[in-house]
Amino acid sequence: MNIENHFIALMSQKRSRIGDDGAVLGEWVYSKDIFFENVHFKRQWLSSYQIGYKAMIINISDAIAMNAKPKYALVGVAMPRSMSLHDMGELSRGMRECADTFGVEIIGGDTISNVKLDLSVTIISKSKHPLMRRGLRAGDLIAHTGQIGESLRHLRYLMAGGKVNSQSRFVRPVLREKFIQKARPYLRCGMDISDGLYSDAGKLCSLNRLGIQWKSKLHKNRACSGEEYEMLIAFNPIHKQALMRISKLTRTPFSIIGTAKRGKAVNRCKAHHF
Repeated sequence: MNIENHFIALMSQKRSRIGDDGAVLGEWVYSKDIFFENVHFKRQWLSSYQIGYKAMIINISDAIAMNAKPKYALVGVAMPRSMSLHDMGELSRGMRECADTFGVEIIGGDTISNVKLDLSVTIISKSKHPLMRRGLRAGDLIAHTGQIGESLRHLRYLMAGGKVNSQSRFVRPVLREKFIQKARPYLRCGMDISDGLYSDAGKLCSLNRLGIQWKSKLHKNRACSGEEYEMLIAFNPIHKQALMRISKLTRTPFSIIGTAKRGKAVNRCKAHHF
């Protein structure tokens, strides 16, 4: 059982709105992720600026994954009393600069004293043609953008007391908005990769009551690397050439990893949340 999905479903009166990267109400898309100290990061790993930037961009990723234009953000911050005014300024600067990069206006939120640094961001975005997780069909090709595996590798460096480059995917994810905008007409469904390729491919297939025939065996260091924020996409094989052209045009490499088939998907990765 996926405990996270089970708990969310318990709170929802309309379960048809549950299961995507965001909730779609008309042309508006609402999404939220939390970013907690000692769960997602440690303050000795990232500067206050980097924490603020990453808290914002991982939330914007949900909007991009749904082919939505992020418009507004609501920010909740619980911070320790020991945080200096300088660190508060850097935290807010990271959030603001990330938001500005994607044209997002921070319109409010809440702050509270806490024993550690925890952040919660709600993104309000707009889309005429949202990319949902539902719609996968047997025979569709499943692929991901970019290269995956770096986030887990760099997390292990940090846990061992090492350091990583400021442009590491673990520190500063890269989103694929141009590719998704141009590719949307050819895509059946999609989502961002936040919990690992095996895990998220399992979610996509299970939601559509299908399995996956993997093109080749993947090493767990690659397939179970979370917080990649690359895109997981599925499409009819007839659109492969069109997507390859878009890949070149937007300089977004993508790799076909399998084919949807009748059956049941199996997640070979340890759960990230519970």
